[in-house]
Formats: sequence, C-alpha cells, structure tokens
Amino acid sequence: MPKHETPLLDQLESGPWPSFVSDLKRQAESRTQKQNDIEYQIPVDVVDDLLGLLELSYVEKEVHWKHGGIVGVFGYGGGVIGRYCDQPQKFPGVAHFHTVRVNQPAGKFYKTDFLRQLADLWDFRGSGVTNMHGSTGDIILLGTTTPQLEEIFFELTHNMNQDLGGSGSNLRTPESCLGESRCEWSCYDAQELCYQLTMEYQDELHRPAFPYKFKFKFDGCPNGCVASIARSDLSFIGTWRDDIRIDQEAVAAYVGGEIQPNGGAHAGKDWGPFDIQKEVIDLCPTKCMWMEGGKLKINDRECTRCMHCLNVMPRALRIGNDRGLSILAGAKAPILDGAQMGSLLLPFVKGEEPYDAIKEVIENIWDWWMEEGKNRERLGETMKRQGFQKLLEVTGIPADPRHVEHPRFTPYIFWKEEEVPGGFERDIADYRSRHPK
Repeated sequence: MPKHETPLLDQLESGPWPSFVSDLKRQAESRTQKQNDIEYQIPVDVVDDLLGLLELSYVEKEVHWKHGGIVGVFGYGGGVIGRYCDQPQKFPGVAHFHTVRVNQPAGKFYKTDFLRQLADLWDFRGSGVTNMHGSTGDIILLGTTTPQLEEIFFELTHNMNQDLGGSGSNLRTPESCLGESRCEWSCYDAQELCYQLTMEYQDELHRPAFPYKFKFKFDGCPNGCVASIARSDLSFIGTWRDDIRIDQEAVAAYVGGEIQPNGGAHAGKDWGPFDIQKEVIDLCPTKCMWMEGGKLKINDRECTRCMHCLNVMPRALRIGNDRGLSILAGAKAPILDGAQMGSLLLPFVKGEEPYDAIKEVIENIWDWWMEEGKNRERLGETMKRQGFQKLLEVTGIPADPRHVEHPRFTPYIFWKEEEVPGGFERDIADYRSRHPK
C-alpha cells in the first residue's frame, strides 16, 4: 500500500504513453519490499516521499523545493546540485534530495557491466532514480543525502573511472553525437573533439568562475542530432567546403522507383511513386537544384547544407570530401525570450588534432566574456548587448559575408562594408544583382 495518496499523479498514468509516475511507484514498491536485498544508505521511503511531495505541489500549485544550497564534494565546485524540500517533517525521505551529474562518455556509448555497476551504486547510496539522458547530456542521478556524496564520488572516480559533470556557473559537460563511429554524414570526429576539450578544460568544468553557465555541443553534420545550434553557447557543426557528390545512376534509380527514398523509412505507407521535383527540388530552401537532361544539377555556391536532399536520396548524394566544422556562438533556450539560435562565428575550420585554432577561439571568447559578462548573463546576451562586431574583434576572426543576421534578407548586418576584404566585393555584387531591393 502506498505511503501517500496521490489522486492527481494517478491521472498521469491514464494516458496512452508510459508515465514517470508508474516508474516511480514501481521503484517505491521495490525499495519498500527490499526486493534487491540491499542495505539502503538513505531512507527506504525516499521515493514514496518524493511522490507525496509532488502531489502536494499539484494540490497547492506551489513548488516545495527550496532554491539553491551549497553542497558538493571536496575540491569540486560543480557536479552536485543541492536540493532540499521545505516540508522535511512531513516528507523526511526527501529532506535532502541532491542530484549528482556524471560526465557521460562521448556519443553515449556504454558497456552493460558499467550500467549495472552504476545502477547498483545508486540503489545502494541514492534513490535509484536516474535520468538517462536529459537535455544537459549528463548521466543524472536523482536524490541522495549529504553524507553519501563523498562515498559516491570515491566509487565513481576510483572504481568506475568516471568523473562528475558540470553544474553552476562553469563549463557544462560537453556533449557530442555518435560522429564518425556510426554516421556516414559526419564531417569530423565529434567524439574525439568532445573528449579532447573535456580533458583540456577540467578546471573550467569543475570550478565555477564564469558569469553563468557555458555549453559546448558537437554535431558531426548539419543534421544536428544533439541540436547544438539551439542549445549551446559554442556549437560545433560538421560541414564541407567542396561540392556535393552526385551519383547520376542512383538518381535515375530513385526517380524510376528502383531505390526507396529516405532509406526506406516510409516504406510501410503508400505515398505513391517518388517525385524528385516535389519531394526534393521544390523543398530546397535556396532553390539551388534542378533537373537537366535527366540529370540532377546543384549550384553548390548557393547550398546551405540543410541536408534534406542527402537524407532523401542517400545513395545518390554524398557530402563533399573537403570536410571540417563551423563554429556558432550564442545559442540558448530562455523561458521568457524563447529559443535563440547560434550565430555563425567561424565558417570553416578543419576538425583535426591538436585543435589549436579551436582552442584559441574558445579561450579568446572566455577572456572577453569573463571580463564583460554580467552576473547570470549567457554569452549570447553579452553578444547582443555589446554587438557581434565585438565578438569578431576579440576572436580575431575576419568579417565574412556569411556573418548575417537574417540569411538572404538583411545580410552584412554585423560589419561595415569598407572593412570587407576585396575578395568579397564580387560576392556582394553578385548577391545584390540576384536580390534587388
């Protein structure tokens, strides 16, 4: 029998989708019955009280978690989020309910024995409730008490070869897609760059010294599987500089119905015969594709690497061979202002070790932002307040026609025309001839 009545939470189990409430109830029952024969190091009824506290929040329409709290492990300023409830007498199991962030491996590759070891540790010293993975990217271990933190940290670092992730006003845990390990579109080794920068900036990851949080995320290609363009202060997105490679025989096979589009992803439904004009060419955002004499043509100078055509016809179109990455700056997802996408900062750099050019950009930005950023001001807000031109100055990146606020609508907004090197004058004239006012 449950410890607390939860009629409002029970309603969340009535829908067609799996419910976190059901998961929590199962965990609460398991702990109560000690099904795993574990000598729990925190209150057995921690999950019961978690459900009760959440029900109370729904009833009173008020959050019952206290804000903030200084708690952590010796020598680290980040990685543990202190959490206390304001009803400790009524819900003693969650009087302390700290969250531990663990640095996930690049690409989130795990061995099953590691996951078992992690689950056993958290059942023993925590609530057993995890989040694999949230928007932060970290392994999130939800709910433990202050005396257990050093014990958990020792087990993670000494016996599991793991480290804590980032929390607070520091570098948050870098996150990457699968990259070249699994993806045919990857333009650089996203996992390796993620790992190298994680190891390089350990001090910034564990000892908060920034105005606010700072995030790296690494997308191996413009498909953006970790959505770095929307969720990171510095976004690293794979791209290429040369032309898309075209296999005209495969194009003809798609048109003729011999090869299924989208890798056969929609084969279970009758969409009718494949129409390359309707499904590919007309959907190109820059209209840079057309059929001519039965062959597909692409004006690669106009291509914005949206990836749609490559995703629809992967056996006919391939990314170029001159590969690297673009760096975008200033993205975040604030509650009040809405999503803010990253602005293109460095159009192209080779993603090759030792990554010195990338590290120089990062450190120049940090030097400026730590000096000029206000308390709890993200990089994008400092950029907006001081201007994108200032960011170009501090990074030493020259102005480029691709530094635009609204592509193909109001270009060249971030810099003065007389500052543009002569090599861009032809591009400007070409753009204006095709886009008259």
